[in-house]
Amino acid sequence: MVTKETTRYDKPHQFDPLIPEQARIGPLLERASDLTRAATALGASAAPTAHQELRVLLRSMNSYYTNRMEGEHTRPSDIDKALKQDFSADDSLARKQRLAVAHIRTEEVCEAELEVRRVAGQDSTRWLYSADALMWLHRELFSSLSQKDLTLKDGSLLVPGVLRLRDVQVGEHVAPTAASVPAFLERWSAVYGGVRRGEAAIVGVAAAHHRLAWVHPFLDGNGRVARLHTHLVLQSLGLTNGLWSPLRGFARSEEAYRALLHAADEPRRGALDGRGNLTLSGLISWVDYTLETCIDQVEFMGRQMDVRGMRDRIAAALSKRPAPKASAMPNSHVLTLPVGHPA
Repeated sequence: MVTKETTRYDKPHQFDPLIPEQARIGPLLERASDLTRAATALGASAAPTAHQELRVLLRSMNSYYTNRMEGEHTRPSDIDKALKQDFSADDSLARKQRLAVAHIRTEEVCEAELEVRRVAGQDSTRWLYSADALMWLHRELFSSLSQKDLTLKDGSLLVPGVLRLRDVQVGEHVAPTAASVPAFLERWSAVYGGVRRGEAAIVGVAAAHHRLAWVHPFLDGNGRVARLHTHLVLQSLGLTNGLWSPLRGFARSEEAYRALLHAADEPRRGALDGRGNLTLSGLISWVDYTLETCIDQVEFMGRQMDVRGMRDRIAAALSKRPAPKASAMPNSHVLTLPVGHPA
């Protein structure tokens, strides 16, 4: 419910700029290029068999971190139990377990949908930027939950996959009027779905995350949808290969995540702050943070895998004891075959 008088947002031009202007985008494109190189190197370092196993682990990690950001913290062991349908007798913990499982299942379903569209020759990235895709993501995230789980603090019910029908205020931010949400999403879709491939599209992913959160299209679950959407678009652009995700980085820098999201909500700060209604410098700071977070997570996963170092360690360990030559390095062989290698 809106609690203070402020600017009424009901026209899509009011959340311009959606992309940093040409004169200011250069450094961001360079960071996007850095991300592309790092992600490509990571993807080439592990075999397809390792990709699939790591993808399963990544889904659980993403679920843990995105739900932690919503105050729905669960231990990894609780998530493992929930995946085996072993839910706690404590109602609060059981709800958190159900939310965790819902995220994992949704991520799996959505990634499968992207693969189907890729095989069919469809532009899955453009589809992800549609209002239909957003509503589908929201529905997948929440449709398996009980009515009790979907009851909001004010007693109203969250309807999975349905855009909000009333005006809302989130902290100091008064979101666009409910009646104007479809128009805002239409412009969001047209701009970000139309960005050309390459570094500009990566900058667009980061900017789209903020503008989607700013619109706040659903009564609840907007943060989860925005973070999952960013993860999926990065995958559709061929950057993640199921090996990394920004969700861990967002959670581990949550204070900066929320502060920069909030700062990018602000109105333009003067004649030197772009030509749109909202702050350009705030949007640039948010995009820069997001790109740095992605690069950090690629590097983190690279250190965790460290497949080349692993191969050397396995070789050193095996050299100290007799072993059949045929099986001297089976594990490192599986992990280090490049993508596309005819294993």
